[in-house]
Amino acid sequence: MRATDAFLNVVLDSALDEHRPDARDAGLVTELVYGSTRRQLQLDEAIAAHADRKLDAIEDRVLAALRIGAYQRFYLRVPPHAAVAATVDAVKEVGLHRATGFVNALLRKLGDTPPAGHSHPAWLAERWARHFGPERAAAMIEADNLTPPVVARVNTTRTTRDEVLASLPGAKATTVSPLGVVLPPGQPEELLGFSEGLWQVQDEAAQLVGLYAAVPKGARVLDACAAPGGKSCHLAAEHDVVALDVHANKLDKIRREAARLGLKVDVRQGDASKLPESLGEFDAVLLDAPCSGLGTLRRHPELRYRRKAEDIPRLASLQRAMLQSASERVKPGGLLVYAVCTTEPEEGADQIELFLRSHPDFTAEAPPSSGVPFPTWQAYLRTLPGPEGMDGFFAARLRRMY
Repeated sequence: MRATDAFLNVVLDSALDEHRPDARDAGLVTELVYGSTRRQLQLDEAIAAHADRKLDAIEDRVLAALRIGAYQRFYLRVPPHAAVAATVDAVKEVGLHRATGFVNALLRKLGDTPPAGHSHPAWLAERWARHFGPERAAAMIEADNLTPPVVARVNTTRTTRDEVLASLPGAKATTVSPLGVVLPPGQPEELLGFSEGLWQVQDEAAQLVGLYAAVPKGARVLDACAAPGGKSCHLAAEHDVVALDVHANKLDKIRREAARLGLKVDVRQGDASKLPESLGEFDAVLLDAPCSGLGTLRRHPELRYRRKAEDIPRLASLQRAMLQSASERVKPGGLLVYAVCTTEPEEGADQIELFLRSHPDFTAEAPPSSGVPFPTWQAYLRTLPGPEGMDGFFAARLRRMY
């Protein structure tokens, strides 16, 4: 694959759709691509120590091959000769015959132990240590470097969690969400229940946002940043949902998911920072705002290298504009639910405290008792990457009083 700014999962899914390897090969390719991306800084350190040129002077595809070869040696326990041979063959297959000698020689020089390190940029590791303490920061970093499980939310309009668990050998219930199922290994689309619309892939932390919202049954709900549609479909099981997204090319995916699940969702294009009065007012508005995504680095490992510290205030400014716009579409007495898949206070609790200071007609409110042991911080829902096995999310539930 060539260098690109596209999300890793989009590029990989496209390549797998094009070449259609069998399930075993697809699983190996996925592990190599994601694993080498998660460990990229360590792999690059090892490669740089034995290369006769700087990394930025190495052709993109050759460097990618070296990372994958090194990853096999360090983390997959592939015999050295096999890792070297497979990588050299791959370089030949993409027409880079001139690089085979360089790749062969460099990979043979590598030992079997990777350099010490955590493959997170220093600014992020330091920020997390400052915000969460060294011990928790270390746990977050360790979790980001592990392969995450595939988790699904049960479609309660068609089945129950017990029925899904009974139908999928190897599946297990999530710890906190009463709707969650950790799926057994394999492509989700090929598992029993997918085509029947019995469940939808969604991380446990994202499921908790919908549960924490605790929107009263039958409410009219606006999902203002709806793609890829997980929360819209969750809400549509019990509510009348209008799903907006600014990206027209993402709307069909939401429609297809709703149709697969047998749910009714009114999908429209719209900009959450400029919601028109013609939409009317809603009993509840969910704003799952664009954010740094730093709570999802185990699923989107490339973000750790793309994000910069200066992105956080820029995104916080966009979130403020969206919060203002979303608040104007909430009925008096209604709910505004704000969510972000990030660990950063400026995009989470600090953002909400700033909003509440300038909006005296809103107040933070805990959800009614439901028996779900929500992980909270102050008055808000907060999950962090770590041994709990979830992505990092923040959510606030705000009541408009008048």
